[in-house]
Amino acid sequence: MRGFSSVASRASFTNLSKQQNQHSLRPSNLKPSLNWNSIAAKKGNFRASVIDHEYFTQILARKDWYLLLNHEYKAKRVTLNHQAVVSILQNQENPLHPIRFYIWVLNICPSFAKNQSVKGVLGNVLYRKGPLLLSAEFVQDIRNSGNVITVDLLCVLIGSWGRLGLGKYCVDILEQVSYVGLGPNTRLYNAVIDALIKCNSLDLAYLKFQQMQVDNCNPDRFTYNILIHGVCKAGVVEEALRLVKQMEGVGYSPNVFTYTILVEGFCNAKRVDEAFELFGVMKSRGIVPNEATVRSLVNGVFRCMPPDKGFELLSRWLEKEAVLPNVACSSILHCLSTNILPSKAAQLLRISVDRGYVLDNSTLNIVLTCLIKGLELDATCQMLDFITARGVKVSVDIYLALADALYKAGRVEQGNGYLDQMFKDDLVSNTFYYNQVIDCFCKIKMMEKASDAFKDMLQRGVTPNVVTFNTLISGYSKVGEVNKVHELLVMLLQHGFRPDIFTFSSLIDSLCRVNRIDDALDCLTEMVEWGVAPNTVTYNTLIRALCILGDVGRSLKLLRKMQGDGIKADVFSFNALIQSFCRMNKIDEAQRLLVSMLTLDLSPNNHTYGAFIRALCNSGRFDEAKKLFFSMEANGCIPNVLTCKLYLDSIIQSGRTEEAQDVLRECRKRGMLLEPITSS
Repeated sequence: MRGFSSVASRASFTNLSKQQNQHSLRPSNLKPSLNWNSIAAKKGNFRASVIDHEYFTQILARKDWYLLLNHEYKAKRVTLNHQAVVSILQNQENPLHPIRFYIWVLNICPSFAKNQSVKGVLGNVLYRKGPLLLSAEFVQDIRNSGNVITVDLLCVLIGSWGRLGLGKYCVDILEQVSYVGLGPNTRLYNAVIDALIKCNSLDLAYLKFQQMQVDNCNPDRFTYNILIHGVCKAGVVEEALRLVKQMEGVGYSPNVFTYTILVEGFCNAKRVDEAFELFGVMKSRGIVPNEATVRSLVNGVFRCMPPDKGFELLSRWLEKEAVLPNVACSSILHCLSTNILPSKAAQLLRISVDRGYVLDNSTLNIVLTCLIKGLELDATCQMLDFITARGVKVSVDIYLALADALYKAGRVEQGNGYLDQMFKDDLVSNTFYYNQVIDCFCKIKMMEKASDAFKDMLQRGVTPNVVTFNTLISGYSKVGEVNKVHELLVMLLQHGFRPDIFTFSSLIDSLCRVNRIDDALDCLTEMVEWGVAPNTVTYNTLIRALCILGDVGRSLKLLRKMQGDGIKADVFSFNALIQSFCRMNKIDEAQRLLVSMLTLDLSPNNHTYGAFIRALCNSGRFDEAKKLFFSMEANGCIPNVLTCKLYLDSIIQSGRTEEAQDVLRECRKRGMLLEPITSS
């Protein structure tokens, strides 16, 4: 494999390696000592485009965190905006730190208290990193900074406790809220009731709801919506309707959120007709459904009835409604596609485009992928032509998927036509999209086309990256064109890229395919010299190639070397050797390997069992083969068609026709289509 070494030297890769080593020898950035001067004089200040989250962590971990943040702000080294606040909150590991930062931010910019997205981010951080409990130390820390626990802050904390299942703790805190200088109010009750609903503690939520009046707290629309959501979630729709009437009785009209919750509840209770009726009620009251309302209806319908019937029901609804948000069609199309109903999806897609619905790229990709997989190619092509003629933009992924299907069907000219259209529409304009095109051709082994796309890429001045070269090298290696692999390796080095594990694995694979095993083994040595660690796939390729050539001895040595180097062998590593020993009728050696394999907690698969069954039958050990075959499922490996056919063929050849008929019947029960047995 020294041919590839000479390539490396011609490309002056040694110089590149030296440069990279020089970079690696640079001293790492030292953490500043935590004193006042070092913080004030830190080289990179807070206004830098890249936020130093580690530095914020150092400040927020100190007892004088509040003073330090104020000092930096007064020195104009801190710029507060939504993006910076969110970024700092999200990048703190200790849940106390984001709370401290949030308290300081509110003191500087009180407007952030009304920013729901910032509160949402803080709640998510507390949920992921928490729980952060309301301990005496925590309360004292806030007071030491000159601040107090506010209702806003406590609501955020209660929300995180509810998501973490700490419903009882939320109730305890509400009962002791006076200790932090607060009194019970409707907002705190709402937060606790919502937390209890999230904990599935509906009874306790109702108890707190009833206690509100005792604390002179009046339920508001939020209170009722939270409870309505809870009872709908529990499937008690009648109670939800009672709460709606009660809410109206105290002067609060249901809003769009109330109706969205009810739609979800009716669908969960499989009362779909009443869910549709709610849209009529909303219209009569001048309430416009939002996207969440529509999604709740669509997803609920598909969830509680067969997809084809759900589509019929929703289609009639669409026809009656003059104006609906785009999400109506998008949601139905998504459900049809995920339920694999391509003809229905195509029908609705045509209607949607005709009616002027604007479909997002994600929905279009899901639908068109469903059509490509499930419709006749002609019907899919007609649909794509129909929507593009009306100005609908289709992504590169869809053009490539359709072209791939056409190429596989032998319709090369038509596939070329769609790819030409893709280039005419200027969809392929950067390295990422060119890589997708090249990968498409490589997967179906149309390497001439892949090469043309690569040339076009270079002519247009689009710079290839290491992925481009690896894709082409892999493609050519699979078709056994080692010379082309060699040329591409030269180009990769000339462009200043280091070959990586994917490059070397493809090189080794290409050499193994043309039986240049010694060169492939040299390549394994060379990749280590380049600082690229071989992986399981690399070794498996070589082990399998040596076994095919009958060199089981070297293959075994390679397996031992692999394990000695700390690389974990998998079932494929052992299968190649087990199959070789079984072909050589060395069943005992194969069994020893199987024991080693089981010791490593690797489960035999159909290839493993198949090799043993064939070898045992060829040796006339039919009873052992039968026992092994019928033990497969108990050992977690369900026999596939090939294993069943192999076992059947073996026992038929031994003259055990009646036994074969029993196996055949069992296979048919499992849906395996095997040829009937005919007596000779």
